[in-house]
Parts: sequence; structure tokens; C-alpha cells
Amino acid sequence: MGLAIDAACDVSQAFLQKHNIAVMPISIRVDDEVFMDDRSQVELHRFLDRDMGSRSHSAETVPCSIEDVQHLFLDKLVLEQDCVFCLTITATRSAINDHVIKASFAVLKNYRAARDKHGVAGPFLMRVIDTRSLFAGSAPAIVEAMRLIEAGETPAAIRERLTYVANNSYGYMLPRDLYYLRARARKRGDRSVGLVSAMLGSALDIKPLLRGYRGETSPVGKVRGFEHGAETLFAYAAQRVHAGLLVPVVCVSYGGDVSELAKLPGYTALRTACEECGVELMEAPMSITGMVNVGVGAVSLGFAAEEHVAEF
Repeated sequence: MGLAIDAACDVSQAFLQKHNIAVMPISIRVDDEVFMDDRSQVELHRFLDRDMGSRSHSAETVPCSIEDVQHLFLDKLVLEQDCVFCLTITATRSAINDHVIKASFAVLKNYRAARDKHGVAGPFLMRVIDTRSLFAGSAPAIVEAMRLIEAGETPAAIRERLTYVANNSYGYMLPRDLYYLRARARKRGDRSVGLVSAMLGSALDIKPLLRGYRGETSPVGKVRGFEHGAETLFAYAAQRVHAGLLVPVVCVSYGGDVSELAKLPGYTALRTACEECGVELMEAPMSITGMVNVGVGAVSLGFAAEEHVAEF
């Protein structure tokens, strides 16, 4: 059994390589340049080195098409594995989940011919899971999927558990630039960050804390200043770690060089809390798709926990 994820799911490159996880890419056009967001370090650094983030409010993002997903599976994955779980960011924010579901019909119809041609016997299963969150919020379900696969659980048991984890995954995001966030939101037809809020926020240096949970994205708090916002978010995450998580991992992604995370206030305390509770603190670069939509320098944080009220 194996995993495939869409590029907007933030997990570390080391985790992807260790577990041989396939990435369904997202094409991004900024001005006259095209970037292939497949979570590769090379493309990520090209985007950052060329300072494309400052112009990305005019960018166009195109998730992996139905045909591209079919090719990925029929040309590669059905020949390498007998069952693949596909995890995507929330279907309410991206068409990729719908594309993968539609592609799965053709894959399950045509996989036998592809496997027979290469002498691969037996049936093939493909299961699509909506993580119901985005960016780092997708990480807990991905980490849990890998743990269950390595534990030898059945596909049915894995699917049931991942659905439960996805329904209890919390993804938080702290932006640096409200004007940028509003410009991108307007381009997508999303009015969650209004002009007045953006103007007041920039003037007073007030930042919203946004949460993705069960497919809904909304502000759950306001903080003054990015540094204070990061400290508030990390302190809250440390509290949840001590309260107990459903999956022993907290993922923090950053829209830039992840070494900047250690410089933010409150991050050391979060690291200590994770160490004390036996929880992995996974650091991941935010996807190019994420940076295009919420801005360079943003922080995303994800964990899975029993339902609770977020208090900031």
C-alpha cells in the first residue's frame, strides 16, 4: 500500500522521500513564468529566489487535471502498489479532490490492462480521502495514513480511521500581509477578508488567526503584530499538545526558509512541549500554491485533536 498527496498538503520533504509518497502537482503561472508545484526543493527555491511572491496576486493556479491523475496512476502507481490512498486538501477550497475522484473511475476500470501488460497480477484499490483542512492542517491525516500502512492495517480500517482524523484535524494560518491576502481572495471570489478589515489590519498591524476545520475556513482570533501572533498560535498549540492529540504530530509550515521558524517567539516552547509529550514537531516548507494564495512569510500549523473550542 502507498500514498499520493496533492502538492498543497504541507509535509516535510524528508517524510515524502522516506515513505516514497507520490505528489499530484499543481501548475502555477506568474506573469510569463510557469512553476510546477510538486513540493520539490528545486522549484520552491526558484520561486523564492526570483521573488515571485510579491507578484503572485496575479498568479493562476491549475490543480492536477483528471487526465494527469489517470496517467500518474496507470503509468506508474498501479504497477508499483496494490492499494493507494490519495489525500487532498479540503474539497471546499480546491478542485483537486473532485478531479481525483473522477480520475479514480477510469483508473479502476483500466488498471488490469496496465498491470497485465507488465506482468503484475492481482487487483488494485484506490481510495480518496478529503483531509477537510489545508496546508499544514492536512499533515496529521497523512502521517496517520503512513503509520497505519506500516502497521499492516486493512484498507477498510485505514479509510475509517483517516475519515475520523480528517474530521478532527485543525489547520491554523497566520498571514503577514492582509492586503496581499485580500487581493488573492478577491481574485478567487472569496470575500472572507474585506477591504476595511485589510486596511484597519495593516494600519494597526492587526493580524487574523484563520482556522480550517471540517471544510470551513474562518477567523478565530485577532492579534497585534505578526511576532505576537506567532507566539499566541504556538502557545495555543503547546496547550493542545499537553491536552493530548489524536495523532502524535504537530506540523508547522512556513512560506519561505523554514529555518526562520526557530527565530519566532514561542517556537522553542512549542518544541519543548512536543518533546515532553512524545509528539513529533514536523517542519515543512509551505507549498508554492500556499504562498501564492496567502503570501510569502505566512505560518501554517496543523494537528488532530478531539473537538474543542478554540480560545485566543
